[in-house]
Amino acid sequence: MDLSTRSREIQQRAREFTEKVFFPMELELEETDTLTRAQHQTIKEQVLHYRLNAIDHPIDVGGQGYNIFEQCLVHEEIGKATGGLWNHVWTPPLPLREATELQKKTYLVPACAGEIYIPYSISEPTGGSDAGGVKTTAVLDGDEYVINGEKMFASGCERADVILLHAIVDGDPNKPTVFIVDPKAPGFEITGLPKFMTHGGRDHPNVKYTNMRVPRDRILGEIGQGLELTKDWFLEARIWIGARCVGIASRALDLATNRAKERKQFGRAIIDFQGIEFMLADMATQTLAAKCMVYRVAEEIDAGLDRKIAHARVSAVKLFCSEMAGRVVDQALQIFGGRGYMREYAIERLYRDVRVERIWEGTSEIQKVIIGRHLRKRGPSVYSELM
Repeated sequence: MDLSTRSREIQQRAREFTEKVFFPMELELEETDTLTRAQHQTIKEQVLHYRLNAIDHPIDVGGQGYNIFEQCLVHEEIGKATGGLWNHVWTPPLPLREATELQKKTYLVPACAGEIYIPYSISEPTGGSDAGGVKTTAVLDGDEYVINGEKMFASGCERADVILLHAIVDGDPNKPTVFIVDPKAPGFEITGLPKFMTHGGRDHPNVKYTNMRVPRDRILGEIGQGLELTKDWFLEARIWIGARCVGIASRALDLATNRAKERKQFGRAIIDFQGIEFMLADMATQTLAAKCMVYRVAEEIDAGLDRKIAHARVSAVKLFCSEMAGRVVDQALQIFGGRGYMREYAIERLYRDVRVERIWEGTSEIQKVIIGRHLRKRGPSVYSELM
């Protein structure tokens, strides 16, 4: 497809940023498992310079005002970096669009500028894929809500300035609600910092809330709106994952193709052996199919696709692209042979990075459940026909 002048310019900016800013940081991050203060500052300055901050929010609050298709172009490029560096191109959570004017001024505007960091906290020890199974409670006491509960995989909460917390009011599962909470307030505790397969300059801590008091004006949206806000966040997060997986697969394909051209065995480049050639052909085909899928669904959403249908198709995008990227990176590592198992090579790091894409923001199995539900309720036309 032909990209518009605007889209191509956004794509080129994101590509240049990734190659000039993120790629040189990859090996040091792999060795140290953390970013230095200077690196954080460099990233912040360059994100602003390349106009990649808050791509999901409108210009009037300090965002870039990119549509979903343009956001996917950015995530495709930054997704090529290893170590989860893409996460440092900040995108304040989509539900902040439902904030009051005062909340926007207090939280969203500085978050878009990179002055404060706001993660979204949902998963719990007994409620991961089932967002409706959240147990963290918020009980009104005077003019404040008292919050109690535990969260797991609370990505970025160890360095958060403010947290969007998904809880249920009065212990009623029919009142899921998002609260804007201050981690510096009494009652907030990080109970564990588990180590994970990949690095990224951020943690995914276990968090406990014990009698934390939150003013009633810190509700985001309305009481009972929490699940819908979380679903909107999932819609955005899942298509971004699809785009980043296309980026991962594209880089793996590029690395493997170049390696196959350079590596010689039995007197010739291994790309000349049909076994390798066919692997690369499969990788290229899968990458192209995923790319077309992401671009098409993103364009449909921008054109006003019904929200329920959008959720259905984005689940398919997330499922296909995350599974695809896993296969492509695995084949790329095979082409690298023993060197593909060395951490100094990007392909080894991509191999570890890509595994989580089939788990977070809804596992592959959860996506299949969602797809199956839509097939039962709406029929196969949801996936086979234009809407």
